[in-house]
Amino acid sequence: ARDTEVYWYGLGPDATLRARHISSGFNGSRFEVQHGKARFAIASRLIGKINVYNILAACGAALSYGIAPEAISRGIADLEAVPGRFERVDEGQPFTVVVDYAHTDDALRNVIAVARGLEPKRVITLFGCGGDRDRTKRPLMGRAAAEGSDLVVLTSDNPRSEDPIAIMNDALVGIQRVDVPRIVEPDRAVAIARAIQEAREGDIVILAGKGHETYQILKDQTIPFDDRAVAREVLRSYGYRKDRDQG
Repeated sequence: ARDTEVYWYGLGPDATLRARHISSGFNGSRFEVQHGKARFAIASRLIGKINVYNILAACGAALSYGIAPEAISRGIADLEAVPGRFERVDEGQPFTVVVDYAHTDDALRNVIAVARGLEPKRVITLFGCGGDRDRTKRPLMGRAAAEGSDLVVLTSDNPRSEDPIAIMNDALVGIQRVDVPRIVEPDRAVAIARAIQEAREGDIVILAGKGHETYQILKDQTIPFDDRAVAREVLRSYGYRKDRDQG
């Protein structure tokens, strides 16, 4: 254990594995990794400061196995973004719609921080809370969404055996502690439409909670439901449609 090399990674000058000259946008992140006197460039499809830290951790693990910096750079560049994690729904609209799996208060704060880092005009956050799960986290999620957003849209998630309205009321307790505009709509498809309808040029709309899921769990049945598909349908109903050949 005495011979174990320890990497301290971060953004500050005391880090042994440090990210410098960071630029992050909707196309991903670029930065330089400094390790002692060595420096190597990273370009990744992953977005936001939280993923800079994740990449640094991966770099540290790879370096500890003796993998060359050039190979690390290539490997990071080849990483695909994870479906349902800050995944864009792009139909050429003048605002941004992203879908994210965030379903805890910490995760909501993180995804909102990523959105804020992209310097939007406003952040509109839609979320709900799962049924048959820890009730105590619901007001915490409400407060997290309210504190970070310019508009909160509270809706249903996977209510399971619980009453969706009762779940939403639990979350509403946290939202009401913050002076922020809010929309309360139990029908998730309608809520997504409302969130998109409220968006203006330069805004970011976060559809949080379900991410990659393609279903919604109700009391007596599980139905097909995909936030990405619903958002795309809404955008197209407003006349937006991006040629897939254009990326």
